[in-house]
Amino acid sequence: MAQNKRTFFSIVKGVWIRILTIIIPFTFPAHITTMLHRMRGVKIGKGSKINRTVQIDDSNPELVIIGENVWVTGGVMILCHQRDLTFYEIDKPVMECPLKVSGVKIKDGAHIGIGAIIMPGVTIGKGAVIGAGAVVTKDIPDYSVAVGMPAKVIKKFEK
Repeated sequence: MAQNKRTFFSIVKGVWIRILTIIIPFTFPAHITTMLHRMRGVKIGKGSKINRTVQIDDSNPELVIIGENVWVTGGVMILCHQRDLTFYEIDKPVMECPLKVSGVKIKDGAHIGIGAIIMPGVTIGKGAVIGAGAVVTKDIPDYSVAVGMPAKVIKKFEK
């Protein structure tokens, strides 16, 4: 396995991000939680609210972009990394597979329902609604409703 050489700055940054992650579940109201996620490096637009039980990727929070007037409800997970199973071999630990890292973008006015999971590389469109418990693995278009595991668009709103 390759040696992971980290700089002093990257270690300090990692500790800072994890300290804020520990504090966030104890914050109230949503304005404070949102501010702390910004301090972790998440890009968050004006008027957006993030529930205190939301988990945003610890390794790469700076890869998450949340637009204006977005509501991310309780228990949501936003991930920017996952194992690349194209290199998986039988009888070898999955942990030996490399990580795929990719950002997440949630556009203006979107609503993410309770307990949804947003996977790496996904863009959620402007004004889109993600249903409770949905697992979003692909891009969701503007002004649509997506539900299920994996999330599928069930309704599109026309202007």
